[in-house]
Amino acid sequence: MARPKPLSGFPEFLPAGRIVEQAVLDSLRSTFELHGFASIETRAVEPMEALTRKGEITKEVYVVRRLHAAEGEASDDLGLHFDLTVPFARYVLENSGHLHFPFRRYQIQKVWRGERPQEGRYREFVQADIDIVGEGVLAEHHDVEVVLVMLEALERLHTELGLPPVTIHVNNRKLAEGFYRGLGVEDHLAVLQRVDKLDKIGPDAVHALLVEELGLTADAAARCLALATITAADDSFVDAVRALGVTHDLLDEGLAALASVVRAAAAVAPGRVVADLKIARGLDYYTGTVYETELAGYEKLGSICSGGRYDSLASDGRTTYPGVGISVGVTRILGVLIGQGKLTASRSVPTCVLVAVDDEDSRSASMGIAARLRARGIPTEVAPRADRFGKQIRYADRRGIPYVWFGDSVKDIRSGEQLPADPDRWTPPPADLRPTVGAG
Repeated sequence: MARPKPLSGFPEFLPAGRIVEQAVLDSLRSTFELHGFASIETRAVEPMEALTRKGEITKEVYVVRRLHAAEGEASDDLGLHFDLTVPFARYVLENSGHLHFPFRRYQIQKVWRGERPQEGRYREFVQADIDIVGEGVLAEHHDVEVVLVMLEALERLHTELGLPPVTIHVNNRKLAEGFYRGLGVEDHLAVLQRVDKLDKIGPDAVHALLVEELGLTADAAARCLALATITAADDSFVDAVRALGVTHDLLDEGLAALASVVRAAAAVAPGRVVADLKIARGLDYYTGTVYETELAGYEKLGSICSGGRYDSLASDGRTTYPGVGISVGVTRILGVLIGQGKLTASRSVPTCVLVAVDDEDSRSASMGIAARLRARGIPTEVAPRADRFGKQIRYADRRGIPYVWFGDSVKDIRSGEQLPADPDRWTPPPADLRPTVGAG
């Protein structure tokens, strides 16, 4: 059989990379649970009707078909979920009678998108989401909470595992909409769509679109662009917006909400959360605070973590469930960092000790030693062959195993030191017990 070729867009990490990924996921899970978020997992498939209700994403959906569907039986009515929000909305509706609101959930799962693979963009990848959902209403302080929880999670990955630091950019959809309405613009979504192209085509081209396509005056278009260029790591952006001379009640509401998020974040991690008034995200989806995140040194990846407030995650016709959430693209980050050797594991296996085998007749004795070490929580394996001890040491070295056990002694193969040891008492240094993850 010929060696198979990898499928583009479906990354598979080697064992050392998988150790890095598991460490990242464990850290995220730990932080989310510290804040009381409950874990859920939803099915991989959803009805195509639910996945394609926003027609613009239809091309991204992988359709699931039964090979042996009966004649006349629908075979393409299911698709793989492309994010974790659609299945979560369905989950809330199906289980609302069993959930306590506000419901706090985290979800770490694979998702699938049929887009063109490139650096940081894959067809199969892991996302980690947190959301807080209310029944009927959801207090705005949760907008602050979710961004601070995710910031804490990412800061922990930075300090403990060596992930590059992040900057979270925040805006509020009410702020932008109120500003445009204060200028007399009726179709605020059309303005947002043009302003959203600012980084791609530049201010002059956006100004031309606003004037020629939407009929804004040159002055109104200039003010829209001026708003989009405002950034601040504190609430000074409020005065900058006021200086543009536009007033509207919705603008006031958006300014107050965004200022509360930025002030709270500045008290915890100064400079990590920045007001950025050009951020729009999901023009027909989000209704309040919105977030996008840059990884220091990897800005070309675009946003690696995003989300926001939505007034209606789901509705059954009687009750509406508003929510706020934020999601980090785990594979989006790790695919690049692991591939470039920027984030590595100290060894490719969990094994701390290899128990040597003198000969096959004594293998049972070696297995007994290994069992005693494992009973004390020390990851241990037994040599696969009763080779010369030099070969067994080289086998351990190739796999990154730091210790080899010989009868009643243990050898640190890195330093060459060999000392008497009792499998019921010997303990390795904490740093050697399990693989460590850090910047390469």
